[in-house]
Amino acid sequence: METLNYEVLRQSGYAGYILPHAPEKVLQFGEGNFLRAFVDYWFDVANEKTGWNGKCCLVQPIAPGLAAQINAQQGLYTLYLRGRQDGGKVDQKRVISSVSRCLNPYEKADYDAMMAVAVSDDLEYIVSNTTEAGIVYDPACQPGDCPPAPFPAKLTQVLLARWRAGKPGVIILSCELIDNNGKELQKCVSRYIDQWALGEEFRAWVNEQCLFCSTLVDRIVPGRIRDAAEAARLDAENGYHDQLIDVGEIFGVWNIEGPAWLADRLPFKAAGLNCPVVPDVTPYKKRKVRILNGAHTGFVLGAYLAGLDIVRDCMCDDTFRGFMNKMLREEVVPILPLDKQDCLQFAAAVEDRFNNPFVDHELLSISLNSTAKWRARNMPSLLEYVGANGALPPCLAMSFAAYLAFYTSDLQGLTEAGFIARRPAGNTYTISDDRWVLEFYAAHHADEIPALVRAVMTDTRMWGRDLTRVPGFEEATVKNLALIRQKGSRAAFASVL
Repeated sequence: METLNYEVLRQSGYAGYILPHAPEKVLQFGEGNFLRAFVDYWFDVANEKTGWNGKCCLVQPIAPGLAAQINAQQGLYTLYLRGRQDGGKVDQKRVISSVSRCLNPYEKADYDAMMAVAVSDDLEYIVSNTTEAGIVYDPACQPGDCPPAPFPAKLTQVLLARWRAGKPGVIILSCELIDNNGKELQKCVSRYIDQWALGEEFRAWVNEQCLFCSTLVDRIVPGRIRDAAEAARLDAENGYHDQLIDVGEIFGVWNIEGPAWLADRLPFKAAGLNCPVVPDVTPYKKRKVRILNGAHTGFVLGAYLAGLDIVRDCMCDDTFRGFMNKMLREEVVPILPLDKQDCLQFAAAVEDRFNNPFVDHELLSISLNSTAKWRARNMPSLLEYVGANGALPPCLAMSFAAYLAFYTSDLQGLTEAGFIARRPAGNTYTISDDRWVLEFYAAHHADEIPALVRAVMTDTRMWGRDLTRVPGFEEATVKNLALIRQKGSRAAFASVL
């Protein structure tokens, strides 16, 4: 079977939208599954819906990458968006044609090609997702490196070339999963301007003519299809071999921090895509962490102890689905500093996203580092609820007791991999967390419930505060943990519904 390219796609009879030729308006650092299922998909839809007529030139952030495979397919790949939407099952296929090529800047010819795109009259946007470790300043980098390793140093070279060519500034959209990603990237560029003595005129152009946007991306992207039989079946259905098949959930939102005019400048609003331009993405990150991520951490540990294994099964269980929805709608959403109807709609979409029939998201994988996760995702909601209402939120309080139950369920011993515990059903599981956390529970797992609860809640290294100072929380946790151990987590979660 022939590998996907424009001619092979034509011969296959594909009837969807395709744009063979267009100017390269986007220079994208990152060629992985997420960007191809999210950013490149959005630009592809913008081409179809608005006639934006642009292509994305991709750049490998590191030496090993996908440039050879992408170029062999002339930038084409098949994207499947799968999940549930408005209660119904969705399985959409689209061949993405917004990618022109992929450059490996660690090869001299491709480095020169990247710099040629940098000074192009067509270039409007620079997009990046170089992982959480990508936005970093490395003082070892020099202006003559071809290329320097860190992305911010590469970006500084690209912007310098553009400025020297007398070209206008660009809009920079950072998608890395760090706080204030755009601002942090701009800080790194500023440090290279200082280190490399690039001058105040260039600095003024960067700061005044270029727009560094912090953004928040939200789409679960499982990525390539790893089941060989399914991949072969899809190739047979499509009539071509695609070595770059990508899979994402149907839900997607891209919050972009910027001035109001940016909403009309970007092609996404006119294309009907979910891309709010907002003055500050911080509240939207809080919404995602508190609702989406907080929902996971809030129910998965109790659900696992009750015998469930994957997230989708929890959404088919009245107790755990009901617990999650009550926690989100009555305890989390009311205290968020955003439009309540918008937050409720986001929370309602969570149930569909977790009920994705195409993704087997294991509860045990979500349990990794639950101490830090509960602190970041659930504790702020609990504390703010208490501050606003003068009472404990029952579901969030129960989620903390479930965390304790999961970490102390018939512990078998500490190994290099983690703490081995036993589920009520009899099988063992591994608790994975920071070593000091595991050693703490090794020292306290045999404590009586009141002593265990006090030891955990007063450990300020875990929580950054003494949780026994939250009125009624210690007493409620003792009661809830006892209920979980005596009657099981299902009965305990049902007790707060």
